[in-house]
Amino acid sequence: MAASEPEMDLQQGLFSHLLELRSRLIKAIIAVVVVLAALVPFANRLYSLLAAPLVSRLPQGAHLIATEVASPFITPLKLAFYTALFISMPVILYQLWAFVSPGLYKHEKRLARPLLIAAMILFYIGCAFAFFLVLPAAFRFLTAVTPQGVEMMTDITHYLDFVMLMFFAFGLCFEVPVAVVILAAVGIVDLDKLRKGRRYAMVGAFAVAAIVTPPDITSMIMLAIPMCLLYELGVLAVRWLLKPRPAEAPL
Repeated sequence: MAASEPEMDLQQGLFSHLLELRSRLIKAIIAVVVVLAALVPFANRLYSLLAAPLVSRLPQGAHLIATEVASPFITPLKLAFYTALFISMPVILYQLWAFVSPGLYKHEKRLARPLLIAAMILFYIGCAFAFFLVLPAAFRFLTAVTPQGVEMMTDITHYLDFVMLMFFAFGLCFEVPVAVVILAAVGIVDLDKLRKGRRYAMVGAFAVAAIVTPPDITSMIMLAIPMCLLYELGVLAVRWLLKPRPAEAPL
């Protein structure tokens, strides 16, 4: 039985969307591959830069080690790939936006565009905050509490995994303003609830910081306080980007 005209139009529309998705994915992959190819010759130098916060605080004579035969080759390549993803993220997000935006309403585009840009910037800021401030403080604490007679020599693969986990965790934690705006936009919370929930947000920030950061009070505070400030930024963003209800009092 031949398909009806509406079914044919639906199939053609779905096929065109799949072609568009494939095109966007290919462009994103090409961007990552190009950046990765440019970074591979500098993979060892990149790893040296990443390891600097720990190496500079190791006791004299201590150093990073490779416990697997292929680690000295594979681990810098993994870092180069992660760095390529990090650098290519604006292109990847643009391709995602170009695919999704035609199906959004005008008011949705007006809200989604700044949220997408803010999410990307805040993630980068979170990673930079972890690398330049939190990791040095954490490694200073960890090297100071190393028991006497124990020589601290960290495996290069384990170190990379730890730092990438910290980057990802801090990048996500710095997305608090974006999460607050999205929750308000979909109606889960409103401005009044956000104001009344400040104390709970502070408790949650310190709880998350205690779980995410290394086991020292300095790192926990260095994450919890920015999260509290970012929550306040999210409250302000809700007021700026979303129309408040008439019954709400000014912030």
